[in-house]
Amino acid sequence: MGTLDFIIIALALALVAWVNWYFFLAERAHAAAAPAAARAGGVQEVTIAVEGGYEPRTIRVRAGEPVRLVFDRRENASCSEEVVFGDFGIRKYLPAFEKTVVELTPPRPGTYDFTCGMSMLHGKLVAE
Repeated sequence: MGTLDFIIIALALALVAWVNWYFFLAERAHAAAAPAAARAGGVQEVTIAVEGGYEPRTIRVRAGEPVRLVFDRRENASCSEEVVFGDFGIRKYLPAFEKTVVELTPPRPGTYDFTCGMSMLHGKLVAE
């Protein structure tokens, strides 16, 4: 193997590492400024845009109170066609270019993760 082979292998490994970091480990800057849910008729409600990820990615709600999450899917990429809340046993299909409501009640304070069906898109529901 020559020097060029080692350079190509090193670049490929660096690219694989970057992709894994970007999709699975990186915290997004806007996650720190997570919005609190608005109250609508006694229910906490948040609209989440779905387009290459979730925006906002982190949502703050009150534990023990009902939450209505409105997923506004603005794309037709196959990865974003489903949202999964493993802690609640919820798996919901999100039709392209439509809004879909997911209702749940976090029983206690904590962080509840949600993902796309392929586990590539990630979000957090923080109950306080």
